Amino acid sequence: MRFVVFGAGAIGGAVGARLHQSGHDVLLIARGAHHDAIAEHGLTLETPEERVTLRIPVARDPAAASIGPDDVLLLTMKGQDTADALDALRAAAGTEMALVCMQNGVENERVALRRFPRTYGAVVMLPATHLEPGNVQAHGTTLTGSIDVGLYPQGIDEVCAAVSEALSASRFESTPREDIMRYKHAKLIANLGNAIQVVCGNDADAGELTGRARDEGRAVLRAAGIEFDVPDVDDIAGRWRRWGVGEIAGRPRAGGSTWQSVVRGTGRLEVDYLNGEIVLRGRFAGVPTPVNELLQELAWETVRGGHAPGWMSAEDVLARL
Repeated sequence: MRFVVFGAGAIGGAVGARLHQSGHDVLLIARGAHHDAIAEHGLTLETPEERVTLRIPVARDPAAASIGPDDVLLLTMKGQDTADALDALRAAAGTEMALVCMQNGVENERVALRRFPRTYGAVVMLPATHLEPGNVQAHGTTLTGSIDVGLYPQGIDEVCAAVSEALSASRFESTPREDIMRYKHAKLIANLGNAIQVVCGNDADAGELTGRARDEGRAVLRAAGIEFDVPDVDDIAGRWRRWGVGEIAGRPRAGGSTWQSVVRGTGRLEVDYLNGEIVLRGRFAGVPTPVNELLQELAWETVRGGHAPGWMSAEDVLARL
């Protein structure tokens, strides 16, 4: 089994690096300067314990990757890039391979299943960072993170077992889950705080705002009849203690995945598939979502205005509500 990691940023880079270190056949697909740095120098993985450069094969796009039906595709780009990536993959390699959506949000699997019959969901909890070409950081020591896998929309099969086994041998917690989307909806609620970090930075007074955004999300999912209750997903502090999450070069992890998009200046955000998912489902269900609507708009205002995270305080956002 070869793992093709499509989108070798923070998550994809860390997963690809750990699979490679444990002896698995891995190919990375990366864009632009990140691709060029990996091709020339290798992928540098930094953790609290080590800094190692790994010579992992890398391709610029699916057409250059020689992908076959026996490969397992790990889709690790952000949700706003999923449709274009899948169209490029289908044009280059067809649709026979297994496709695992290792992404935040709950829309990627729907987009994938329209094109790829063998679609899988994966709930990823992995404190990782990608800010510089050719470099990814993973802050776990005992374990790198947790990635559970399941068939979409439900069920498990031999691919789930094989992927989980490979991840478990590569410093991840991993379990096949028959109800993977319940876990992904739980993670969606946790990710509603991403937009707050984009707007408010690491504001110590953001607890009320975060709680209101998540309470609103829970109300929407309940109204829609969607199951999302997974206590371990909410226990971020417990997971980080269990994994031994620590500093790298004397610095803690600065920010999450959406924050990293802003800091790298990509001009693209995942917020429409996180807070925007709650807004969309709230409109279908007739449940007001003023907190998530405002956070969605302010996150985009951060990008449009060229603001750095922290340009508004949580108090200011609450006042706008």
